Amino acid sequence: MSEANKTLVRRHFEEIFNRQNYSVCAEMMADDYMEHAVAPFGRSEPGKVYGPEHARNAAEWLRAQFPDLHMTVEMVIAEGDLVSCRVFSEGTNLGMLNGFVPPTGKRFAAWQCHWYRVVDNKLAEHWAVREDLPTMLQLGIIEAPGRP
Repeated sequence: MSEANKTLVRRHFEEIFNRQNYSVCAEMMADDYMEHAVAPFGRSEPGKVYGPEHARNAAEWLRAQFPDLHMTVEMVIAEGDLVSCRVFSEGTNLGMLNGFVPPTGKRFAAWQCHWYRVVDNKLAEHWAVREDLPTMLQLGIIEAPGRP
């Protein structure tokens, strides 16, 4: 089961985020999905959402900000129904960042860690830790203290 769960998580990033193949959302995502990841500048996690729609919306939202976004799954570990992965993300900010910061035209490259719970061969729950501070520094959204 662990190998199948690891394959599911790898496919999730490759198909939905990299290839924008949204037809697989219903196949990979549980209808009853719990999202714990807060968007940059967000105040709260989305909570319980309809999984297939949420996955598509998240990918489209990211692609609107970073049309050349690419996410590379570097490592995956699994135990029981939980899967953890380290992902390297990179892209150029050409769209409104989070809906209110004008595009910077700058590139970012940052690591993320994602955890998923798999139920009945579908992703059912998600947590994430991202390098939002280094990303915002790279994009020029914020400046490091003491730097001109």
